[in-house]
Amino acid sequence: MFDHEKLDAYRVSIAFIAWAGAILDEKPRRGRPSVLRHLEESSSSIALNIAEGNGKRSVPDRIRYLEIARGSALECAACLDVLVVRNSLLPDIASTGKATLVRIVSMVTRLIEKLLEQTSTSTSTSTSTTARTK
Repeated sequence: MFDHEKLDAYRVSIAFIAWAGAILDEKPRRGRPSVLRHLEESSSSIALNIAEGNGKRSVPDRIRYLEIARGSALECAACLDVLVVRNSLLPDIASTGKATLVRIVSMVTRLIEKLLEQTSTSTSTSTSTTARTK
């Protein structure tokens, strides 16, 4: 098992891809509105960026990829809103997907905050170590 597969945010994002895939599969591929293509791409982007970011060695790189994943989740929520407004998706169905997206955004935000805490802790530790050696 890869490290990213252990992350709840990754597992929930994979579940969202499956959920969105069921909606996408109901619609014909030919002549598909751009919002559906965007939903397909941005839903995949969540999981892909969580996985790639988790594999980065530097904290700033990890944070950057997690922020992209969070942005992709927000894009998915907007896609669902567009589908509802265009009467292509029932509001109740969209609410189910958006609830999952809220979970993903929350989990990714916590991961980012945890990484930022590590960065500030290591920065303050190295600063105090430097001050003691002078």
